Formats: sequence, C-alpha cells, structure tokens
Amino acid sequence: MADDVITMIKTDHRELERLFEMMKKEKSSRPLALPLAVAMLEAHSRAEEEYVYPALAKAGEKEEAEHAAEEHHEAEHMGKHLLELDWESAEFDQELEKWISAVQHHVQEEEQELLPALGEALDSERLHQLGLEFAGQRSEELAGTAVHTGDGQPAKQRGGGSGSGMTRAELYEKARELGVEGRSHMSKDELEEQVREAGGDS
Repeated sequence: MADDVITMIKTDHRELERLFEMMKKEKSSRPLALPLAVAMLEAHSRAEEEYVYPALAKAGEKEEAEHAAEEHHEAEHMGKHLLELDWESAEFDQELEKWISAVQHHVQEEEQELLPALGEALDSERLHQLGLEFAGQRSEELAGTAVHTGDGQPAKQRGGGSGSGMTRAELYEKARELGVEGRSHMSKDELEEQVREAGGDS
C-alpha cells in the first residue's frame, strides 16, 4: 500500500536524496534546497521517533532504534551547521559531503534492517495506521504546530516552566548527558520532565 508507513519513509528518503543531488550539482539551488532538506529531515526524524521507533522497540529492535535516533540528532546538528556557512565556500562543499554521507548511512541501515523488521512485526492494518500517525506528525512538524503532549496540557509550563524554550533536540542532548534511559522514545515534554527531575534544568 502506498499509504503504509514503510512506503512513506522510503518516499521521504528518495526526496532527501534528490535534494542532496541538486545541491551537489547546482550550487545556485542551495539557498532554497538546504533549508528545505534540513526542515524535512527534522520533521521526518521527529515523526519516526514519536511513532515508528517505539513500534520497533516493541518488535525487539530497541537498541537499533536507540542507535537510529542518535544518528538523527547527529545529522540534524550537521544540517543546522551548514545553514550557518557560505553556500559557495569550499568549507560548505566539505561539510555537505559529510552530511550527505551521514544521512545516506542512516538511510541504508534503516531500509536494510529496521524497516524489514517493522514489516515482519506488524500486519498491513497496523502499518497503515502507523503511516497515518507518521504523516500527521510530520505535517505538524513542518507546519511548526506539533504538540508533544499526551494530555493536551502544555507541559513546559509546569514546575515554573524550567527548561521551556529548549528544542526537543536540545532536551535530548541534555538527557543524553544526564544518562536518561529510553530518551529516544520520549516526547519533548517527557524529555523536559526527565531532565528537570535529573537536576539538569540549571
């Protein structure tokens, strides 16, 4: 089915690869293609971490899902670094190659190992449902309207709002430094709460 989560993820991967090729071949495309690729990668990653990786963890691929989430955050940092560089410079060319290589490595691992495992663990109905959830989260991320809370409450306002203003990626990094377990499967609000409880809100 075209609307199952595996097909959607692969479609995103092909679109990212198309943008990469465009940036390599046509430098003039970079001012438009780069922010689009960075935003798309981040939205794709958030949607996977919110819905796909927890499903993989239940299917016995917990360590692999954790590793994939680490790769997401590394790739996001690299992409954001590129946004700060002169897109016509030699440094940009070098960093672009590193970024593309990192993302392609992640894509290869995901398509050869994680997605087949997901396909084996879930039936077509669940893959379709996961596709809807993935697409919804991805759209919200791209539109900047994603709400990472299960109870409808803006959790970042609890407890005096400590940690509010940090992005999910920043909270994830903080949680990693503090050794918070299972961080790749947490929403932004859950990460914030764990970071606060671990004493990392200073």
